[in-house]
Amino acid sequence: MKISANGIAIEVDDQGPANGEPLLLIMGLGMQLVAWPDELVQMLVSRGFRVIRFDNRDIGLSQHFDPLGVPSMAWAGMRWALHLPVHSPYTLGDMAADALGVLDALGLQSAHVCGASMGGMIAQHLAAEHPQRLRSLTLMMTTSGARGLPQPSAAVRRALIRRPAGADPALVAEHLQWLLGIIGSPAYRPDPEWLRRRLLQSVQRSWHPAGTARQLLAVIADGDRTPLLARIQAPTRVVHGRDDPLVPVAAGLELARSIGAAVPDIVPGMGHDLPLQLLPHFATGIAENAARWRVA
Repeated sequence: MKISANGIAIEVDDQGPANGEPLLLIMGLGMQLVAWPDELVQMLVSRGFRVIRFDNRDIGLSQHFDPLGVPSMAWAGMRWALHLPVHSPYTLGDMAADALGVLDALGLQSAHVCGASMGGMIAQHLAAEHPQRLRSLTLMMTTSGARGLPQPSAAVRRALIRRPAGADPALVAEHLQWLLGIIGSPAYRPDPEWLRRRLLQSVQRSWHPAGTARQLLAVIADGDRTPLLARIQAPTRVVHGRDDPLVPVAAGLELARSIGAAVPDIVPGMGHDLPLQLLPHFATGIAENAARWRVA
């Protein structure tokens, strides 16, 4: 369903009991709400959560911002490397306001929040700047953005800038499958045919690389969120793959150290994805972290 949140149109999927504990899932760079596996959603619903997924601005079926143009990532990267300010047409703070707008539109005063990758960066803003709106916080495969942290290897960076062989949905899905093979979990490889079907369905739903570029610029412009971390009050769980090639595990360990009373959950064999084999582990961790709020 489409709602108005923070003054823009946001596509939302709302499942589970209306009186269940609300759980807001925030997805990562260029990813649609369907990147949260339906299997995980059902596991969480079965635990009594009201699970809310949404397409971030500029992606999926939410409002796109094409009049803002396509940024030069090379120019932005050069300015970042030179420690110069990077300006973006919208910010991660704006995207956090979108997430709050979703809660407002649904009449929810507070919610448990789980963010993955860029979604975890947005969730850091939410938790630090609007502590009264968060019951608990789960951060998955994300980072504070501190400059001293290890970065992806050159091979991974080259893979990220490679483009599909064409605009046909099948070619785009093939490209995404290849990319996930590089950044995904080495110990939890998906069935290739299942993954291909799932990616094709996602691309057919929406494919908007210009929006991904603008989101990436917002990530670069956001810089180091370390000053925010000490302000996070919600019970926090930091889930990170020990074998994440995109956001190395040092980022997760640093987050856990920097957030008061955060519980680290470092998963061997996990990369930068949400493999089916680990979904029960994720669901249990989110539920256990939510229980910390109930007894606080």
